[in-house]
Amino acid sequence: MSDTRQYGFTTTVLHNDRRKTIEQGSLHKPVHTSVAFGYGDARQLASVFQGKEPGFRYGRQGNPTVAALEDKVTKMEDGVATLCFGTGMAAIGALFQALLREGDHIVSSSFLFGNTNSLWQTVAGQGVEVSFVDATDVANVEAALQPNTRFVFVETIANPRTQVADLARIGALCRERGILYVVDNTMTTPWLFRPKAVGAGLVVNSLTKSIAGHGIALGGALTDTGLFDWSAYPNIAANFRKQPPAAQGMAQLRAKALRDFGASLGPEAAHHIAVGAETLALRMERTTGNALAVARMLESDERVAAVHYPGLTSHPQHAIANELFRAGGSLLSFELKDGIDCFDYLNRLKLAIPASNLGDTRTLVIPVAHTIFFEMGLERRASMGIAESLIRVSVGIEDTEDLLEDFRAALDA
Repeated sequence: MSDTRQYGFTTTVLHNDRRKTIEQGSLHKPVHTSVAFGYGDARQLASVFQGKEPGFRYGRQGNPTVAALEDKVTKMEDGVATLCFGTGMAAIGALFQALLREGDHIVSSSFLFGNTNSLWQTVAGQGVEVSFVDATDVANVEAALQPNTRFVFVETIANPRTQVADLARIGALCRERGILYVVDNTMTTPWLFRPKAVGAGLVVNSLTKSIAGHGIALGGALTDTGLFDWSAYPNIAANFRKQPPAAQGMAQLRAKALRDFGASLGPEAAHHIAVGAETLALRMERTTGNALAVARMLESDERVAAVHYPGLTSHPQHAIANELFRAGGSLLSFELKDGIDCFDYLNRLKLAIPASNLGDTRTLVIPVAHTIFFEMGLERRASMGIAESLIRVSVGIEDTEDLLEDFRAALDA
């Protein structure tokens, strides 16, 4: 399929595989389960291993099915290259594994996914200093920068309290200082927002969540937007300096995080994710509309103490979210007033399912302080604004009125 026209988001995702030859005319890239790839010419094999020409070396570093997904995610994020990993956390872990050394420093938003927070705590115990800051204000990020700061890491919308980072101003700061800007786009997805627009050099996506969308496959991705000058990054090893400057970062990430560390995505999962990605925009239109409706209903109920959702005008960062994102996302959280037990409330829901995933087609709920943030302890939760009654809601594609009635009836009971 030879076509140079620019298409819309969904059209591009649907037809991206067909821009290259697909075996037997298949509409989807087939699932390639082989872990080894043979060459008729031994010199070509050596050339592939040396990075002089494209090709596949070994399944741990990629295969045709995973490569097709990587190309799809690259198009979604308007990037130049993508690496896929076995999970979203593996993608974030790759940053540490491939780009940091003992004595380095990073600045991270303090409003983080619980496992990312845990990972940074581990990193801090292995010789890399981590400064946690309130990233809703760029001044806090600037104050934390040091001469050895290697990157700044933020999430677009924090999970679960939905704080929105000062994305554009942090991007401008990183560009001015020549610092790598890493943005986790999981909660917004490339359909609601492209971090490249605010200067991100690397974009993280947990493919497990909304991009795959059906809760049936684990995966993660790092996308190079092409905006960061890797020739200025001090931790690139000499052998990767032989690559063109624009390719050095991804070359080292592929070698250190996939070849050496083995955080690879399997072809079966890659296929599930690629198929799920085809309907991302359609699902996000529905889930974000549902989320706004549920958030408004809960905010108007006197039995609810607080609702956290960027699409509400009452949200502290509503203006930033409204300026940058197509919609407020499909995740919200809320607090019940004293005297209403969060467990009893959750048990009265008929449609929303108590579960820990995000971005599923089904609505999922979880008592945050007692589950995914329990390990942090009361003091750390309080510093992140996580109340003991906080309920996180990953809103699905159910009929809107059915969802509203489910959350309303559980309150009425």
